[in-house]
Amino acid sequence: MQTTNTESGGGDGKPPTPEEIAKKLADLMGENFGGKVNFTSVPPMGFTPDMEEPSEEVEALETKERNYDFPYRPRDIKAHLDRFVIKQDEAKKVLSIAVCDHYNRASFMQRLEEAEPGKARDVEFAKQNVIIVGPTGVGKTYLVKHVADLIGVPFVKADATKFSETGYVGGDVDDLVRDLVNKADGDVELAEHGIIYIDEVDKLATGGSERGRDVSGRGVQTALLKLMEDSEVSLKSPMDFGGQMQAMFSGGGKGKPKRNMVRTRHILFVVSGAFSGLEKVVKKRLSAGVIGFGAEAADRVEEPGEAFQHVATQDFIDFGFEAEFIGRLPVRVVCDVLKADDLFEILKDSEGSLIKQYEREFAAYGIGVRFEDGALRKLAEQASVEKTGARGLVTVGERLLRGFKFELPGTSVSELTIDAELVDDPDTALAKYCELGRNVDVAKIAQEVAAFTRDFASENGITITFNEDALVALGEGMAASGETVLQHCRRLFKDYPFGLKLVLKNGGGSAFTLGADAVADPDKVLSDLVVRSYRGAEAGGAG
Repeated sequence: MQTTNTESGGGDGKPPTPEEIAKKLADLMGENFGGKVNFTSVPPMGFTPDMEEPSEEVEALETKERNYDFPYRPRDIKAHLDRFVIKQDEAKKVLSIAVCDHYNRASFMQRLEEAEPGKARDVEFAKQNVIIVGPTGVGKTYLVKHVADLIGVPFVKADATKFSETGYVGGDVDDLVRDLVNKADGDVELAEHGIIYIDEVDKLATGGSERGRDVSGRGVQTALLKLMEDSEVSLKSPMDFGGQMQAMFSGGGKGKPKRNMVRTRHILFVVSGAFSGLEKVVKKRLSAGVIGFGAEAADRVEEPGEAFQHVATQDFIDFGFEAEFIGRLPVRVVCDVLKADDLFEILKDSEGSLIKQYEREFAAYGIGVRFEDGALRKLAEQASVEKTGARGLVTVGERLLRGFKFELPGTSVSELTIDAELVDDPDTALAKYCELGRNVDVAKIAQEVAAFTRDFASENGITITFNEDALVALGEGMAASGETVLQHCRRLFKDYPFGLKLVLKNGGGSAFTLGADAVADPDKVLSDLVVRSYRGAEAGGAG
């Protein structure tokens, strides 16, 4: 018997939707190539024949004029960065100037393109793309992120190691621009003024003697060249067959067509890296001259990171970058190595201080934590030994506090003071706090038990109270179980609503005082109360 296809796009006469076609193609690709070919489907751009024409209000919203004035001065941006990034004053100044120059020029060009499009096409300018050099943990990412936050543009961060040359396995650099549009919620014009930040760019450097095709180093440098200047990127990836199929069905609708290309002319590109080994290249160049400036400069680069202050374009080329690539990054920002004093200032004064994070974490357990300056200085000294910049603060902080986070929640400890003595001998301090945690604060327990008894009375019409011995027993049990007082009470007395209602029904009263025996064996105490109530009821009936 011949069957009839009743699915959409089959026997019902309706044309298949883009989603159905994409699904069929995906199934076909899967059958022939397994998991080696990814076929993804994305929402269609523009208007399909089934979609309504946009309202006048929507069109007015899409075509409204933007304010192209850039309101910030370099000192404004630096002042903002000072709140979050400690030290790096020269780096913040250079980056602030580069950002202001870039966006002031972009604002000028936007106004000129609206007023005199022909004249705007003849104006040329060099983009102020930035390369940030500095060891790990000195605040390179923090600098760029907070600049983007201040000026209100979309910000995309990626590691250079995830990319490969277009057409090879790995990420496509054009995806950075598409990600920027996604961060801008589809607002292409806003995305065209965003910031793309590529970290670990030093991993793209290749040795000058390398042969053959290098899809993850030199190839990616070449692919980035056009993005960093003035090019256009399609919103649809050429490798996204589903997206391309959807686009075929989006061009015949009514309404204002949406843009499908993103221009990179006003996108600010910032790249950074630790550039391990670049110091040797710089020192070699500085030492090439036996007298004069070269010898003097070479003598001044003994401290870690000092060589970066003298880095030149040729050093980047000798390190393994293409001249064209490094030429697209005219602004050089060098970050200093963070010393113990800098790390102390980060802990004490930065708005993004790790100390605030620890305060929130302990507060979640009902514990207030306070850090004394002596402890912060010792933590900073320990972190400086890690040689990982501000990231070392996380390492030493977690190592110090993990025992306190594990042992103290659920005890009676409500305040923790981190002082120099605790940092020097955390095990002894933890033992003292654990002993303190076993001492029950009856007043505090009573306050928390009151919430339980109020709820119990409201829900059941029965009043229960706990004597002081019961409160002490509850506190000890709570510390042993790791529960809150409320959790502990609800677990221990979960059967009491039903049992005490039986007692009430038998004329046993509606108010009960519980002692330590009820905390130690709640079921036995409840059973005794119920049995006595029945006996009382029987005695009353017999009389």
